[in-house]
Amino acid sequence: MEKIRLEIIGLSSSQSQTGSFALVLGEVSGNRRLPIIIGMFEAQAIAIEIEKVIPNRPMTHDLFKSFASTFHIQVDEIVISDLKEGVFFAKIVCSDGVNTTEIDARPSDAIAIGLRFDVPIYTYESILSEAGIVLNDETDEEDESEDEDDSDDNQEDLAPVAKVEGIKEDAIKNMSLEQLNLLLSDAIHKEDYERAAKIRDEINKRN
Repeated sequence: MEKIRLEIIGLSSSQSQTGSFALVLGEVSGNRRLPIIIGMFEAQAIAIEIEKVIPNRPMTHDLFKSFASTFHIQVDEIVISDLKEGVFFAKIVCSDGVNTTEIDARPSDAIAIGLRFDVPIYTYESILSEAGIVLNDETDEEDESEDEDDSDDNQEDLAPVAKVEGIKEDAIKNMSLEQLNLLLSDAIHKEDYERAAKIRDEINKRN
């Protein structure tokens, strides 16, 4: 199965889950985004490595790297390998120079470790097709058009979008596909990938 390379696009505090963060991965040679909700500790571990901050004492993922390096084990790549019922799974691909082994891990831990070894992150087309959020020029053009057009009809169409902030999951379930697509475009335009993922999931349920 062909792998697709990803890069870290952003890391932000989750608006729906206290103490959680949204890690956004982007397709290197494409326009899709893969948002993953992770815990505070893992978010901190990722942020520290991205910013190249050296903690006073080694964190768990630093300890993993030291342990692996001591026994001459190299991490080759990180793979977001599966998606089951909305939960992502990952594998850390390691080698001792002779044998290659895949270790199951949470994506957040795998990425935190992968950053420390400076290795690529991959996923599969099936996962991006199911959970990815597509960015395209049409979305930007629609948003620009909406900003410039102040007609009454246009304001009526945008009414659901204007109320999207803080929208509840039950409310999303009661919306039409047209309204959901408007909300999705608005979320993508604002780079609110966590909200976009929820709207995308609801649209996928109906298709």
